[in-house]
Amino acid sequence: MSVSIRRIDESFTRYEDLLALIMGSFAYMDGVIDPPSSAHRLTVVSLKDKARDEIGLIAEIDGRLLGCAFLRPEPDFLYVGKLAVSPEAQGAGIGSRFLVEAEAIARQLGKPALRLETRIELTGNHTRFGAWGFIRTAEKSHAGYDRITFIEMQKHLA
Repeated sequence: MSVSIRRIDESFTRYEDLLALIMGSFAYMDGVIDPPSSAHRLTVVSLKDKARDEIGLIAEIDGRLLGCAFLRPEPDFLYVGKLAVSPEAQGAGIGSRFLVEAEAIARQLGKPALRLETRIELTGNHTRFGAWGFIRTAEKSHAGYDRITFIEMQKHLA
């Protein structure tokens, strides 16, 4: 039994499961980050739109949904967003497999780097992304905040 990573395509119908996966994976952030995660604004409809407009990836084992990531081409980057791994599957290398796939897609699209954003409070994520080769490139604030609320990290591809 191995984890398979595949793109979300028109045959994918498990948007309720996908939403539950994201919410479960991001639940640890509740009460930790301010403002609250944008995951709380996701719906089945908005996830369908996201999958249509971006490159969605899912991780499965024996049909069980374990993770996802959404990739959005930008002029100079491939943006990695909503990278989520179910709590019971964390530590199994799924996140790094998503990033390997993101790098391959970035190269196919002629993008020289990956870009992501992570909340300032989530220092464990900063460390994890740093171990995967990302470097902090900016500190930014959400609208209405007078303090840094998130950081941007980039990984330049060789």
